Amino acid sequence: MHTRTLRKNKNFKYLIAMLLFFIILGIPSYIWTRKNVTTLAGRYNSPMTPIIMIPGSSASANRFDDLVKTINNKYGEHHSILKLTVHTDDSITYSGKIRANDTQPFFVVGFQNNEDGYSNIKKQARWFNIAFNAIKKRYRFNSFNALGHSNGGLIWTMFLENDFNDSNLNINQLLTVGTPYNFEEKNTSNHTQMLNDLIKKRDKIPNNMTYYSIAGTQLYSDDGIVPLGSVDAGKYIYESQAKHYTLITLTGNKAQHSDMIASNQFITIFHQYIIGNGVYNPNSPDSKQSAIASQ
Repeated sequence: MHTRTLRKNKNFKYLIAMLLFFIILGIPSYIWTRKNVTTLAGRYNSPMTPIIMIPGSSASANRFDDLVKTINNKYGEHHSILKLTVHTDDSITYSGKIRANDTQPFFVVGFQNNEDGYSNIKKQARWFNIAFNAIKKRYRFNSFNALGHSNGGLIWTMFLENDFNDSNLNINQLLTVGTPYNFEEKNTSNHTQMLNDLIKKRDKIPNNMTYYSIAGTQLYSDDGIVPLGSVDAGKYIYESQAKHYTLITLTGNKAQHSDMIASNQFITIFHQYIIGNGVYNPNSPDSKQSAIASQ
């Protein structure tokens, strides 16, 4: 009788220990689940659709300051701006501030190492992913639009192919300006190693996004730096993969590589297709601009 009582007590203690073990094991899972659900709910209900911009090589996070000022002044808008610089040790410094209730703020991501070259661009794509995750975690938006100037467009492409795998987050529109998908190569039949690498992973490009590629034709064959054929090579990556692909050519005295983002043609395109999500507004100053050549 005494042995049976001891056995029952032992079994009872064993059950209690097992119960405590599963409770302790379940607490972190419960906390993680609640936190994850809260994050997803916050993201789902977020009214924010930011515009995230990456400058080209040798440019800092201040590259688009004049563009933002022009947009705010020309259209009577009040977009705030937060600038991030990712350092070579993966740390981030911040400048600026997002205004409360701003549903379309600008984020600009620059790099301490902003040098040209394929190996550097791949590093910058990895650093951009660090910055993107930081702002995604902080602001919990569920969709965004994007701009890449020059090599900034290459960074966007590498990011989309290698790191953008969040099924709860959508990129609506991507606009690149003077992006050299084939570097200095003018003949689109001659693919550089970078272009071949980007083509291999083209199936990772989101198929629900709209992509606009702007090429300058100051000298009819290039924008003074990037050949038209190199910009056009983006079609091998995005055409028939993105929902819509459009190549736009800019002409005139501000069709030069570095000047394009200050041209009236570009500002009109940027405002209508990135800030306005491609929705035509007959009352907007954009509707009064001349038609642009596109294909």
